[in-house]
Amino acid sequence: MKAIKNIAIIAHVDHGKTTLVDKILHHCNLFRSNETTGELILDNNDLERERGITILSKNVAVNYKDVKINIIDTPGHADFGGEVERVLNMADGVLLLVDAFEGPMPQTRFVLKKAIDLKLKPLVVINKVDKENCTPEQVHEAVFDLMFELGAEEWQLDFPTVYGSAKNNWMSTDWKQETDSVAPLLDMVLEHVPSPKIEEGNTQMLITSLDYSSFTGRIAIGRLQRGHLETNMKINLIKRDGSQLSSRIKELHLFDGLGRKKVERVAAGDLCAVIGLEGFEIGDTIADFEAPEALPTIAIDEPTMSMLFTINDSPFFGQEGKFVTSRHIRERLEKELERNLAMRLEETDAADKFIVFGRGVLHLSVLIETMRREGYELQIGQPQVIIKEIEGVKHEPIEELTIDLPEHVSGKAIEMVTLRKGEMLSMTPKGDRMVCEFIVPSRGIIGLRNQLLTATAGEAIMNHRFKEFAPFKGDIPGRINGSLISMEKGNAIPYSLDKLQERGKFFVAPNEEVYTGQVIGENSRGDDMVVNVTKTKKLSNVRAAGSDDKVKLAPPIKFSLEEALEYIQGDEYVEVTPSNLRLRKVFLDENERKRQASKAG
Repeated sequence: MKAIKNIAIIAHVDHGKTTLVDKILHHCNLFRSNETTGELILDNNDLERERGITILSKNVAVNYKDVKINIIDTPGHADFGGEVERVLNMADGVLLLVDAFEGPMPQTRFVLKKAIDLKLKPLVVINKVDKENCTPEQVHEAVFDLMFELGAEEWQLDFPTVYGSAKNNWMSTDWKQETDSVAPLLDMVLEHVPSPKIEEGNTQMLITSLDYSSFTGRIAIGRLQRGHLETNMKINLIKRDGSQLSSRIKELHLFDGLGRKKVERVAAGDLCAVIGLEGFEIGDTIADFEAPEALPTIAIDEPTMSMLFTINDSPFFGQEGKFVTSRHIRERLEKELERNLAMRLEETDAADKFIVFGRGVLHLSVLIETMRREGYELQIGQPQVIIKEIEGVKHEPIEELTIDLPEHVSGKAIEMVTLRKGEMLSMTPKGDRMVCEFIVPSRGIIGLRNQLLTATAGEAIMNHRFKEFAPFKGDIPGRINGSLISMEKGNAIPYSLDKLQERGKFFVAPNEEVYTGQVIGENSRGDDMVVNVTKTKKLSNVRAAGSDDKVKLAPPIKFSLEEALEYIQGDEYVEVTPSNLRLRKVFLDENERKRQASKAG
């Protein structure tokens, strides 16, 4: 049997994981010399390419010096922590990637803690040593301190390190000496990552992720802990609740390069994909048919945020999407629950409204963005954090927030965070920038990014991760400005927009279609205002001075999905269709809104 090494690559978002995997694939001659592969080969879905982040973990396998190395590329964002926790179960060692300039960041801490708790051997890669003002030695010290703080054992603290630049395709044991390939990194993997420990006993495999093929249906992926698997073998599937189902394996695949190859038999220690099983979920165990034994199932961090999903009932419904009914939305959300472990779904008393729980705004907005690209139309309510009652006291989720920004605007950022009940922990100068750390309620982070970017002219870099549930911190001031609401259905006329410009900022472009009750702008004052932007200029044959002015319009503000979700108030929805994002009031009719307000009052 060929030697196997299973490694996961973990790092803070944007420290170069996927780029490093590219270079390893090229170094192991996975492609023909004349093949065009592009960059970030593993970030293969559109959303990942557009955002420049990894969302789903991927498996690849390479051969190096007659050893098969299974590599798992993981997301770096804490909102996808559920994804990281699952796939680390398949690895024996982790490559921890750290930026030579930034050092360990909040998500580095998050993913490293998971790896240390699972007793995995860490190998450290200090990447981007070609950056100006970088400090590889200090970063190495900082990684050691972080591991010590997270309770690493002695054999974990004795970690090997390589330095280099994945982008420029080199790694070396000394950061001052540039080499010509990533071979030193792969040699370190062969030397320090333990081979899979294979225990005595019958077949056991924990299902840690899912794939789907339109030809064969759902595919179970995991690492075979002990025993072996064969095609057509009968097995027992042990569910999370302990119940058992007997099933039969139709096909087995091993990872090979970027794809998978069909095999007849899989030995313990390898990662494989099993086809033909019915009714399995992530966290179930594939066990021996005669004497089944379950493996401990996967525990996932609980959600911290919820959003209301409902059908699109605006006057423009059904114009762009294929799937618009509550049945479509329910089926799609239930399908998502199967593979997205950190998500939960709750029914409400209305048949067309669902409450979806997730790890953060990004976690849920990726799902919404995927749905709109698949042709769904839906409306989303304001994100709400989950408030728990512990021993009779209201508790809310608290996050650690790190803001990296130019020194001269740091005062403004501190003021914004403290207004939102944030407490400052530290300020560290780095060159002409400042890194500030805070503890802040999750409620305070919603909508903060937009304000911060405006205040710092787009220079601030903000990262946060969930820390714990702590006693409720009191009210946080929300959005100060009211909304401009459309009075009529029709097209936004440039003439009207021009006349209303001093009232506030607009979200709609000239000649864009609007409907009654749609939020078309932000009022410069604190209350909502109903305006008519469909009014055209009265044409008469009498010319008057000043009536033929040129119309000068400020460009409309266009929100991304996350910005829209963070912007809306409690009485507003974001309407999401395949080609448009619109903001609207929950009650489109002005009289109905007043009635509801007086009821609530």
